[in-house]
Amino acid sequence: MIAKPSGVPTVSGGVRLGYGVGSFCTATFNAVPGLLLLYYMTNFLAVPAWLAGTVVAAPKVWDLVINPLVGRWSDRTTSRLGPRRPWLLAGACTLPVAFFLVFAGPPLTGLRAALYVGACFMGAATAYALFEVPYKAMPAEMTGDYHERTSLLQWRMVFIGAATVISGIVAPAIVNSDGPRGTLDSYRLMAVTIAVVLLASMLGSFFGTARAPMTGAPEPDAGSLREQFAAARGDSAFVWLLGLSCAQMTAVSMLLAGAPYFASYILGDPKATSTLFAVIVGPMLLAMPAWVWLAKRYDKRGAMILAGLLFGGGTLAAAATPVFGSWYAHAAMLVVGMGYAGVQLLEFSMLADVIAADAERTGKRRAGVFTGLWTAIESGVSSFGALIFGGVLSLGGFLESDASRPVRQPDGAVTAILIGETAVPALVLFLAVLMTLKYRLRPGGVPASSASG
Repeated sequence: MIAKPSGVPTVSGGVRLGYGVGSFCTATFNAVPGLLLLYYMTNFLAVPAWLAGTVVAAPKVWDLVINPLVGRWSDRTTSRLGPRRPWLLAGACTLPVAFFLVFAGPPLTGLRAALYVGACFMGAATAYALFEVPYKAMPAEMTGDYHERTSLLQWRMVFIGAATVISGIVAPAIVNSDGPRGTLDSYRLMAVTIAVVLLASMLGSFFGTARAPMTGAPEPDAGSLREQFAAARGDSAFVWLLGLSCAQMTAVSMLLAGAPYFASYILGDPKATSTLFAVIVGPMLLAMPAWVWLAKRYDKRGAMILAGLLFGGGTLAAAATPVFGSWYAHAAMLVVGMGYAGVQLLEFSMLADVIAADAERTGKRRAGVFTGLWTAIESGVSSFGALIFGGVLSLGGFLESDASRPVRQPDGAVTAILIGETAVPALVLFLAVLMTLKYRLRPGGVPASSASG
């Protein structure tokens, strides 16, 4: 058992709650476009699948530029609100409006619709970066204790589970409220509802973290952005953790993009999108104490391996859905939910460990640079999940349509949906498990490769 360092402030319940509520924003913004945007473009705006996948992926490339810059700016921010919270407020003032515009449903189709959605989605990605990057930097600066970070982030995961209810159940339910396929008006109603949720969660986190402790390095790193990137690339624990996270997020984005297609064409029920997500949400809300215990019992790396195996195994098992039916698909997604809960909790806890270890070693504040680089690369790579899934659909001969002219899909397209939603993401997840074996960071932030004994 690792003893808690003396003099380390314990994060109060109020601050944990205030920090955790911000995850309504991060989880909802990642999930709703990932779940509905590709389907919205191919089935309502008559955008070809390959082009729709490109639209989902292309704005994320911008993250490679804006996220590191926001991280560096927040590291160097000096204000009575602290270095991170002014940026939370900036995101709250811009993201809800940009999100609504993505799903506003203008009278456009094909290429023109793709250009409109792509421009709005890029604006939303920029606004989201203002909030996300400083938000993810905060846990490493709230406590210096290895296991308390996991406990702190347990609260965050509870809110991610609640946000999954909104994104995976409520958002599709609103879309389908005017019929099994939905309408442009129902997409607009969904967009307004989610925009309000984003605003409330971001403001809640801004006000809720007003009394958050600051235990990280007090001085920002004065080096150039290139020098700071070089330092991050030289941190082997960070590099391997980033790599396995990118693999996991690529698989997650494929699962999200493919869920409406899986429900519509494999299960034959578009509304099953909501129930499939419900069985994922359950473990997200209930399994956190178990994953916290497993992280202490087998260390975070061992627990992450187990979580990855459950995640990938459940995803691959869902390939047998045409044989066993809907109940089996829901059982497989329950296993996915158990693994995904552990992956999410441990990934961010391990990131906070790496950042805290860097601050202790260097005495410099560059959590924003680490999280900016992390979110930029992770976002850019994970967005390729929708692009990959769109490519799989195109290879299978999927036919685009608009709201007034639904089409019957060829058998090859249905097979492509099944493969793109199960076998391909499972392969990526098992690759992430292999990458986890390379991760080394002992309690206390000492890289295993350099620790004595």
